[in-house]
Amino acid sequence: MKIDVTKCHGSGNDFLLLDEVGKAYDFTDEDRKALTLTLCNRETGPGADGILFVLESDRCDAMMRVFNSDGSEASMCGNGLRCVGRYVCEKIGKDDIMVETLKADLHVSKEEDLYDGIPTYNVEISPVLFDLSSLPMNGHGEKLIDEKVEGLRTERAFTALAVPNPHLIAVVDRDVLSGDEQKDISEYLNGSNPICPDGVNVSYVTIMDKGAIFVRTYERGVGFTNACGTAMSASTLVTCLLGYNEKGVAVDVYNPGGKVRVVVNERTDGSYFMELIGNATFMYEATIQWDPAFPDRYDWEAKKELDEHVAYRQLEEHAASLVKEKFFL
Repeated sequence: MKIDVTKCHGSGNDFLLLDEVGKAYDFTDEDRKALTLTLCNRETGPGADGILFVLESDRCDAMMRVFNSDGSEASMCGNGLRCVGRYVCEKIGKDDIMVETLKADLHVSKEEDLYDGIPTYNVEISPVLFDLSSLPMNGHGEKLIDEKVEGLRTERAFTALAVPNPHLIAVVDRDVLSGDEQKDISEYLNGSNPICPDGVNVSYVTIMDKGAIFVRTYERGVGFTNACGTAMSASTLVTCLLGYNEKGVAVDVYNPGGKVRVVVNERTDGSYFMELIGNATFMYEATIQWDPAFPDRYDWEAKKELDEHVAYRQLEEHAASLVKEKFFL
């Protein structure tokens, strides 16, 4: 069958976007998993952190399903939602839409450019859950807020929350990032372990300045990634809870893939939601041939390169220079 795909990224977190609406693909979930494993392989396929499947919704403008590069399905993806939001907005001619995800219906809107020439979208990140059963996470009561994790071989303090993807977040000094601690902890918690049996996204956060943080994330199902939208949102919330930043005020969040802005909001009932504001960059459009009967094979039918990466590269360079100047030096 012929399949149309768009290569895109949010903060360097790259995806293949596949629109199923009005198409005769008729994929099963096994097809989606197989297609993801084939196309996301960076050695034998186009390569990506995952595939964003766009489907019809009976209550929203569209539905988004996210399959990670290892074939697992994610509850949500903030960087991916920006890309899907842009795609749907441009397709139906609206600047403000609702997108159905596995756990929540989320708001997406077009924003002023984060940087010159970069299409920018604001996506809602919610719900925010602190009960450990939501991750799930075992062996530490009901919540974990800036505390040591029982059974983990480190004195590091972590905060656990689901948004709704599971996250374990620590605020660390910059020197910690140059060591293997985050890698070792992340690999343990995403292998067979009694603490987080379904795995967890692990983020280390360093305070650059008031209103500016640096986040590095080991993403469940992916590994270390240029950026993880829900992790950047959850990390910003944690810095607000710990007094480093303020709710209701935009925080610049730097990452290995560039920069976003996050605003933490508190509702009258005490619950939280975040606004994740960043790029939605389209890299190329292509058509491939793929047969579910031979899932590990594909062929290019056509490919059209886009030039949006030029503007984003300027943002990457700008972000990297600021991190180097204000943080690492």
